[in-house]
Amino acid sequence: MNQNKKGNGMLSYLTASPYILWMIIFIIVPLAMVAYFAFTDSNGQFTFEYIKSVGQYTNIFIRSIWLAAIATIICFLLAYPVAYILTRLDKNIHSTMIMLVTLPIWMNFLLRTYAWMTLLGNNGIINSILGFIGLGPYKLLNTQGAVVLGMVYNYLPYMILPLYTVMIKIDKSILEAAQDLGCNGAQVIFRVVLPLSVPGITSGITMVFVPAISTFIISRMLGGGSNLLIGDLIEMQFLGNSYNPNLGAAISLILMVIVLIIMTVMNQFDGDDDKVLI
Repeated sequence: MNQNKKGNGMLSYLTASPYILWMIIFIIVPLAMVAYFAFTDSNGQFTFEYIKSVGQYTNIFIRSIWLAAIATIICFLLAYPVAYILTRLDKNIHSTMIMLVTLPIWMNFLLRTYAWMTLLGNNGIINSILGFIGLGPYKLLNTQGAVVLGMVYNYLPYMILPLYTVMIKIDKSILEAAQDLGCNGAQVIFRVVLPLSVPGITSGITMVFVPAISTFIISRMLGGGSNLLIGDLIEMQFLGNSYNPNLGAAISLILMVIVLIIMTVMNQFDGDDDKVLI
């Protein structure tokens, strides 16, 4: 019996070893390198100088968190009814609609952002249509609104899919029971579907907020460089003229801490996902 347990344990370790090796090489080692550069100077001496200097970029951190939060809220407000509608569709068109939701993900991220530059430009399609009816032109490009729009467009599918995955698993008999107990359509959604879809909400918020707060392509192309975000700041330290990998690592480390705190807070909402408020 003991030999069988030892054999099963060895087999489990061997099966998991590729994943463990992957984790060490591509997650633990890079994180250790970021921490090393964040707490050392160019000579490899231990210092808190770069961690302290991150404080001068507080306004950029606040702007990044603010715009990412706005984009995440908009994605949620748009994605929730879409995900609910998808779960109610007939099976014949169900797969087609899911494909249409995921279709933008199949396209190159840079190409999608370039498309919005064409749409939002002073001589772009949107201003041309507004000019045709006697409005504008308006400054749509190189604004914070354009940055948020780019985030929403690029990350909306990542909010829809987790919500849909959770909602499709909700037993329809629960919804029928709620209706039998006197709940109307709105009450079914807010008192039954919403509490049961909390895991999808937390997953969707995480999958949208994390890339949104660290984006740099969207802010550079749609923000015109005047709406600097954390991702732009980190890129400047590694690839820009002001090359400073130690400061870039320090900013990256602080960003990771912020993201971990937010994810920890969001995970606290998963504890009561089985409660239905009827």
